[in-house]
Amino acid sequence: MAQQQRASARRAASQKVYDAIVVGSGATGGWAAKVLTERGLSVLVLEAGRNIDPAKDYRMLTQPYELKYRGLAERDTYAPRQPIQSRCYAANEYSRHLFVDDVDNPYSTPEEKPFWWIRGRQVGGRSLTWGRQSYRLSDYDFKAARDGHGEPWPISYAELAPYYEEVENFVGISGSYENLPQLPDSNFLPAMALTCGEQLLKKGVESKWDDRKVIIGRAAILTRPHQGRAACHWCGHCDRGCDTHSYYSSNGSTLPAAAKTGRMTLRPHSVVREIIVDPNTGKAKGVRVVDQNTKQDQEYLAKTVVLCASTLESTRILMLSKSRQFAEGIGASSGALGHYLMDHMFQIGAGGIVEKLKGMAYDFSDGRANGIYVPRFRNIREKHKDFIRGYGMQGGVKMGYTYAIAKRAPGFGPELKKLVREAPNEIAWSLGAWCEMLPEHRNHVALTDKLDAYGIPTLHITASHGENEKAMAKDALTTAQELGEAAGFKVSYASNNPAPPGFCIHEVGTARMGSDHKKSVLNAYNQVWDMPNVFVTDGAAFASQGCQNPTLTMMAITARACHYLADEMSKHNL
Repeated sequence: MAQQQRASARRAASQKVYDAIVVGSGATGGWAAKVLTERGLSVLVLEAGRNIDPAKDYRMLTQPYELKYRGLAERDTYAPRQPIQSRCYAANEYSRHLFVDDVDNPYSTPEEKPFWWIRGRQVGGRSLTWGRQSYRLSDYDFKAARDGHGEPWPISYAELAPYYEEVENFVGISGSYENLPQLPDSNFLPAMALTCGEQLLKKGVESKWDDRKVIIGRAAILTRPHQGRAACHWCGHCDRGCDTHSYYSSNGSTLPAAAKTGRMTLRPHSVVREIIVDPNTGKAKGVRVVDQNTKQDQEYLAKTVVLCASTLESTRILMLSKSRQFAEGIGASSGALGHYLMDHMFQIGAGGIVEKLKGMAYDFSDGRANGIYVPRFRNIREKHKDFIRGYGMQGGVKMGYTYAIAKRAPGFGPELKKLVREAPNEIAWSLGAWCEMLPEHRNHVALTDKLDAYGIPTLHITASHGENEKAMAKDALTTAQELGEAAGFKVSYASNNPAPPGFCIHEVGTARMGSDHKKSVLNAYNQVWDMPNVFVTDGAAFASQGCQNPTLTMMAITARACHYLADEMSKHNL
């Protein structure tokens, strides 16, 4: 093994030394590549998975008759190799190839504390399959620790606002201006329209409560042509890949922008094993990767390393990067590395039928890949007696015949089409809560002796929702029913059976930012306190979660950190 490492080191010695290596090519990796290359740096982007060919891998307009199981395959079909991934609604016959093989990429959890880790390893990562809901955090989130729990972010909303704007102006976020202090407005493209049922809900709710709003979701989906990308044409199948790049993915926007500079090199099939530490300087000098196909090690050299591999993968890389100077891994000196894992508690809500809309003509609303949003209202004006922080709610009042109705409809040809089109005689409504999870030291990850398919130690994940989340969920369930009833909707079901952590796919924390190096892994610019030429800019950096979907904030902190990196490099400080 030592001989192989020496040979690898000799190969690396003759290689180009990049200004920066970006690990990961998803939402944050794409932004890191764009900012750094446009600032004049040479950048190597390493992706653990394969490249993507839209003609083969995107199935936006694939018809059921083109698929082996006609798009109706049950979860058991994929469970042998994707027992976790197949739980996700999008890991179906159309798109399961955009999710990892769980057998090759294992992890473990305590038997009584499951964690469903949903992952995508390909160029673009999970930016190909994400839900596209895009909300800014506010100082209710950045300064959340004022309620006595956890540590505050080392940045304020005002400091991040310019970078939110930079991201939004390039990505394109559709939404409505609401002037809410707990949910700052973005720079919006025109908002999508509320359906008739959603307008009824909005009127019923807002006429009864002055602190509760029903607004259209804020989505990274174009409602008009933007940055050379076409407006959405409402096919409704975003999770299958978008041929027209009408939603944000790094493949359709940031990576092409970085490639246009001529300063980006993209290398897929590169599973990062560790960051290489220079024994003389104690700084990072590159990364060691395993080729996904050959299983051979290779080293790549750079002046800086930016981890955008996704929350838990970035933390795993830090833990794996052990050296004489850093026996427990890079960033472990504070004791915070691997701890304070969070993921929204969800699958709590209510729904039913809008009886007054029964028999309404088909309105094509099922093609709108967006829903409604009820911004957080708890612990804004007054303190709740049972819990701190809060929750937002997502849902909709839309027609949707799709497969569920099509499978029940008899006949074929024109007769079947007519039945399917006319099927939505009853319009359904639903509202579900996204509850903030508190940062707790007990929720953590650790390396194990078990290896994945590439010979890399895997993670053991220990996480569970606490009493605060449970109290919040109880209140959210009551709220969901109240909101529906306020609009005169029939409540047919109410569910308080939350999914295990991980399944919301909003996992954050484990390498948090902070103002005190004794309590955090990263400083205010996402630099590792212990190694200033290593940056972590994905969800691992979150100090607290908020109740909003996190991807927009991940992209904004990446933009901010990478501008800082470029400035520091120009001053020869890195």
